[in-house]
Amino acid sequence: MKGTRRKNAQPPPNGQRALGEVLGFLQLLWDISHELESISKRMRASVGVTGPQRLVLRLVAHYERPSPGELARALRVHPSSLTGVLRRLERAGLIRRVPDPADGRRAIVSLSAKGQRLNDHQEGTAESAVRRALKALGPSRTATARTVLRKLADELAVESRGSESPTA
Repeated sequence: MKGTRRKNAQPPPNGQRALGEVLGFLQLLWDISHELESISKRMRASVGVTGPQRLVLRLVAHYERPSPGELARALRVHPSSLTGVLRRLERAGLIRRVPDPADGRRAIVSLSAKGQRLNDHQEGTAESAVRRALKALGPSRTATARTVLRKLADELAVESRGSESPTA
């Protein structure tokens, strides 16, 4: 599938049946996932960070000195999933982790001057593509899309835990 790009949904090739609602939706999610990975690799070469690393930088700036645990909650990941990203950003001189003056057991994260410059950079990022798409959709359709994606993320989380869906 690498190297294939679908700009618009195409009719199925001759002899193939349409995918239907669920498979068609999964195909669209696969396409989004593939494009996010592709732009992340390109960002690493052109901007200096991957898409996930940039998202962490943006969240550090947004939350103004969050703890790693607060970042993990904002990203809805386990804190250990974030450790490697923070370590790479720190090694690259983009963030600083220091003990919280109010509670020495806790760390706080802030952007370095270099990290702030990268945070301000907008062109060629996944974020700029999302911004254009949301602007084109408008507030009402964006709200609907957010509702659908939140519900899907919640159901996928239930499925990944092996639990029964609360809506089943």
